[in-house]
Amino acid sequence: MRVPKEGEFVTIQSYKHDGSLHRTWRDTMVLKTSECSLIGMNDHTLVTESDGRRWVTREPAVLYFHTKYWFNIIAMIREKGVSYYCNLASPFVLDEEALKYIDYDLDIKVFPDGEKRLLDVDEYEDHRKIMQYPTEIDLILKENVKILVDWINEGKGPFSDEYVETWYQRYQQLSKR
Repeated sequence: MRVPKEGEFVTIQSYKHDGSLHRTWRDTMVLKTSECSLIGMNDHTLVTESDGRRWVTREPAVLYFHTKYWFNIIAMIREKGVSYYCNLASPFVLDEEALKYIDYDLDIKVFPDGEKRLLDVDEYEDHRKIMQYPTEIDLILKENVKILVDWINEGKGPFSDEYVETWYQRYQQLSKR
């Protein structure tokens, strides 16, 4: 697979463990790729749900995906500050069609004041039984919740103001081309 260049656009597709398509984001701008990660930007991006419903993201958001961690991070830039939505998910893969990952229901939301909430625990438990998540995946996800909370508490990577500001400025530069 050809790695997308800075300023190019990719589609993002999230799936469920059973292989069903969950959600699609069209036209995410690539800000940086490395051997293990991709940083992108959504800004008023069209999102299509599995049932066909469509909506558009409300604010600019810096996206962080990694090939080794079982989460991805969305830093939403809002008037009252940056909010984070972190999906517990498989590491991403990139093919000719899209950047793809499996969404494992659990999410952590971080508010501008630093408050953290673990979301969708009931949904995770229901899907874990229905889709028969292997014990190994359950353990990996729980370990990655701990890693993610450490990153949040330490202001590491996407959880630093400088990171978000740097990548938002880069997006603005690339948008002017």
